[in-house]
Amino acid sequence: MPAQSRFVKSIVSTSKSQDVKMPWTRGATRKAMIARRQKATIKTVSVAKSA
Repeated sequence: MPAQSRFVKSIVSTSKSQDVKMPWTRGATRKAMIARRQKATIKTVSVAKSA
């Protein structure tokens, strides 16, 4: 088997075994993360009190 053929076969098998989440498939997870971040930001913001 030539080296190039073996290389191509390894790339194809690796690409089939990878499970990459694309940005448009992780909507619920992303929304939950953004909500957590905004909630933490709201808690840390302090409001100046008038005398």
